[in-house]
Amino acid sequence: MSTIIDTFIAPACHDKIEVLYQDEHLVLINKPSGLLSLSGKNPQNLDSVHHRLVQIFPGCTLVHRLDFGTSGLMVIALNKVINAALCQQFSQRAVTKMYSALLCGHLSENQGVIDAPIAKDPALFPLMSICAINGKPARSGYRVIERFYRELEDGTLLPLTRVELTPETGRTHQLRIHCQQLGHPILGCDLYGGLLLPGTEQTPRLMLHASELHFVHPVSGEWIRARNESLF
Repeated sequence: MSTIIDTFIAPACHDKIEVLYQDEHLVLINKPSGLLSLSGKNPQNLDSVHHRLVQIFPGCTLVHRLDFGTSGLMVIALNKVINAALCQQFSQRAVTKMYSALLCGHLSENQGVIDAPIAKDPALFPLMSICAINGKPARSGYRVIERFYRELEDGTLLPLTRVELTPETGRTHQLRIHCQQLGHPILGCDLYGGLLLPGTEQTPRLMLHASELHFVHPVSGEWIRARNESLF
């Protein structure tokens, strides 16, 4: 069995976590890009969403995570009972998650579904892979919002497509690898081919933002329909 060694050291994140809503049971936040959801084993990776929030809300727990480079909505449980109730909604796929993203190139179709199983491979760490044999089912919907061009420093026009992504499952790197599978990786993605060509301006971050989160409040029973627009 291969041993996975994680040598990643997260750069310092100076952006603050924005609290969008809070009550005595849960907190909704806007996670900045470039911040870990959970602290890593390496002491240099101590800073994280959980590490920061537990100073303010002792006993809080993460119900779900966002990738280091992904920004946007996260729901945080303030006690174990709420955590269990929210985790059940996530595991039963009763939570609706929507993301905004900028993809490289212009998509030919206005909407569609990517259905491609995703597998972990210690030999490829931290990359995931599409694998029909060993992969777990993974399905993502996409809808084009706009197609446009961004002018680079040298005058080159970079074709980009703004999309809304709706993952039906929650596999690691699902949206990133599914967009690569589509032939249009997410701009700024260092793992799945979305960085700009050498010699052009580099995008400062992964252009993926968790923009909507819909779930039932575990205590009131009311639907929470949170929306947080992306800045890119």
